[in-house]
Amino acid sequence: MNPQHLRRAALIGVVMVLAGPLQAHAAADELVIRTMGPVSYVCGGVAEDERQALAAREKDFNIGILFTQGTAGEFLSDVAVKLVRDEQEVATFRAVGPRCLIRAPEGSYNIEASYKGQAKSIKVSTGTRDAQLRW
Repeated sequence: MNPQHLRRAALIGVVMVLAGPLQAHAAADELVIRTMGPVSYVCGGVAEDERQALAAREKDFNIGILFTQGTAGEFLSDVAVKLVRDEQEVATFRAVGPRCLIRAPEGSYNIEASYKGQAKSIKVSTGTRDAQLRW
């Protein structure tokens, strides 16, 4: 290999090494707040940076729920979620991470969730940020 090719290979290696840490932070930056009617939500929290990003945004939401399984409380994702108020479906979404933050009009809601065909539900009121459904 000639010296010019070696310099290019070294430069590519440096760029790849520097880009690695940047990609680790991209996950937290990609937490997207979605809106369905009067409800906004964001889910994530598998990686530590996502958990920190969600914790920083928690004050902007009035409901928080965590999806887990087993006695050790292993995190779940890919949970089908329905938010129901006065027997009316207000929002439906798929939780892409174990923690979901929801902003909804003041009141009481039933969170109905399904994981691998098993349904669970919990009644929450706005202001509840530590609800949990465990399979």
